[in-house]
Amino acid sequence: MNPKEIEAQIEAILFTMGEAVESDRLAAALGHDVDTIRRIARNMADRYDSEDRGIQMIEINDSFQLCTKASMYEAIIKIAHVPKKHVLSDSVLETLSIVAYKQPVTRSEIEAIRGVSCEHAVNKLLEYKLITELGRLNAPGKPILFGTTEEFLRSFGLVSLEDLPVVKPEKIEDFKIEVEDELQLKLDI
Repeated sequence: MNPKEIEAQIEAILFTMGEAVESDRLAAALGHDVDTIRRIARNMADRYDSEDRGIQMIEINDSFQLCTKASMYEAIIKIAHVPKKHVLSDSVLETLSIVAYKQPVTRSEIEAIRGVSCEHAVNKLLEYKLITELGRLNAPGKPILFGTTEEFLRSFGLVSLEDLPVVKPEKIEDFKIEVEDELQLKLDI
């Protein structure tokens, strides 16, 4: 089978599935090795990016997916009339950041870091499918453990969690100083 036929099959599978498909599943379905499938899919993704097209192929955790380019949102909304764009408030975004960097994490651990209740933020993130329940912690009360989803990676343009920005140690110290100063101001009032 020539590479063009393999590309056509990958494209058909990804279009039909409508979600990310793992490289090893694609390889098994097409009767090729995983490295060949990854190489062909990555070449396809590069071509989609370089051409003026309304779709793109993205890679997420060694899976590939066809999806609409973000720049096409306005045109799609004119047809769909149902915007699916979620706006994340500061508290929801803070909660999401904690989950992304600390996962798996419980609600009480999130609240200990934020210093306030996070029930609303966690519920919004679950509703938007940016986080999911990963199981339960083996501790009294068996609290739920939360982690990010493929939708989180897709929404923020990440291939994997390793692509999350790394906070420099000196920046962490700056944050601590800012928090201490803010706490002192509140105590003085």
